[in-house]
Amino acid sequence: MKRIALALILSVSSSVAWAAEQLTLSEISTYLNGITTAEGKFTQINDDGSLSTGKLFLHRPGRARFEYDPPNGGTVVAGAGSVVIHDPKSNQPPETYPLKRTPLSIILAKTVDLGQANMVVGHSFDGTSTIVRAQDPENPEYGSIELMFTGDPVELRKWVIHDGAGGQTTVILGGLTTEISLNSGIFNPERMTQDR
Repeated sequence: MKRIALALILSVSSSVAWAAEQLTLSEISTYLNGITTAEGKFTQINDDGSLSTGKLFLHRPGRARFEYDPPNGGTVVAGAGSVVIHDPKSNQPPETYPLKRTPLSIILAKTVDLGQANMVVGHSFDGTSTIVRAQDPENPEYGSIELMFTGDPVELRKWVIHDGAGGQTTVILGGLTTEISLNSGIFNPERMTQDR
C-alpha cells in the first residue's frame, strides 16, 4: 500500500512539475495578440509604497483605461497615441505623454512580437510564473515593463513599469474578462469621465 501511495505521489508531483513550465516568448506573444478587449480589477503599488485600486479596460491595439477607486479617484487613458493622466484632486490640467514613450506601448502594440531583437531583456521562471522584462529596442531610455504570466491557461497576472527615471509602479491584476463589448469613447483622452 505504501508503494502504491508513493508511486501515486511521485506521478502527481511530476505531472505538476511538468504543468508548471516556463512559457516561451512565442506563447506569450500569441496570448497577448489574442486579446482584443478585456476588463478587470487591479491593485497598484505606487513608487512611494502607497496602494491604489481600480478597474482596467483594454482595447487592443493602442487603448487602455484605468479608473481609480475613491479616495484616490483619477483616470488614466491611453488612446489616440497618447496617455492622459487626470487627477481630480489636482488644480493642474491633465498630464499628457506620447504612448510610444511609455513601456505600456509594448503590450498595446498592434502586433506584439517579444522575439524582436533586443526587446526582451529578461526571461525567467520562478516555479509558478513566467516573468518577461521588455523594452522598446530602439528607445531603451523610455523604461521597461516586467510582465508576469501563469500558464495552463496562459494569463497575465501582474506587470511592473520601470520608468526611465528609476521609479517603478506595480499593477496586480485580479483576473481579466476578455472579448467583451466596450464603448470606444471611454478611450478618448478628451472625454476622461465618459461612462462605459
